[in-house]
Amino acid sequence: MHSASLEGTVVAITGAGRGIGLGIARHLALRGARLVLGDLDEAAAQAAASLVRETGAHALGVALDVRLADDNAALVDAAVRAWGRLDVIVCNAGIMQVRPFLELEATDWERMLSVNVTGVFLSMQAAARRMLDQAPLAQGRPQGKIVAIASIAGRAGAGPIAGVMPHYRASKAAVISLVQSAAATFAPRLTVNAICPGVVDTAMWEGIDRDLTALQGSARGEAWRQRVAGVPMGRAQQPEDVAGVAAFLASAASDYMTGQSINVDGGLVMS
Repeated sequence: MHSASLEGTVVAITGAGRGIGLGIARHLALRGARLVLGDLDEAAAQAAASLVRETGAHALGVALDVRLADDNAALVDAAVRAWGRLDVIVCNAGIMQVRPFLELEATDWERMLSVNVTGVFLSMQAAARRMLDQAPLAQGRPQGKIVAIASIAGRAGAGPIAGVMPHYRASKAAVISLVQSAAATFAPRLTVNAICPGVVDTAMWEGIDRDLTALQGSARGEAWRQRVAGVPMGRAQQPEDVAGVAAFLASAASDYMTGQSINVDGGLVMS
């Protein structure tokens, strides 16, 4: 078996109903993973699971509010009931908002961090509790793997977006820090890593473009065009670009990696 195979690996994905989460789900399914797909929109989760099953893979869709510890525990329990274990969780669920720094309300800040940080923490916690109580898939391998979706917005700089999404940037920087804390806590039994995407062609970025262009007084699509024009790889990022790295982090090929946050952004941030 190739080291990057996921045949029989049980994977839970949060925020799997659309965008990056759905892209990851479809990609991992093609590599043989068994999937539990959680989303706040239960209909979207069920539709995603149905789409995956059409490829011949195994998938369940469940309702999930990542802000609730009980919902995260139920996501893990669904995997265990179906397949006896949980090998990987992809903590992908997140939200975005464009609002100038001085116009942010406390409720904006609290909602952003409750989903993007508390949600990731509770998903990690629920998964880790189960993973630490199970044998590894194979001798010498970790007992489980945690993958968080952060963002290059959580890195230094960020240019003109810094002043209009400070709470989003703070939340993603917190995810990067949380990944490091979890990695140090659970090594060598679990690996914990993050992916930092860039400009991904999803509905979320459609919303960003709509709100940014409204603030700037420019035509719809202009914020997106300008951001994509600055990508060294010469195109917008697709969910599949993130999914390939997620598959690597979920596989045996990355068993010696932990505590890392990997930029997958077409070269926007180089380090």
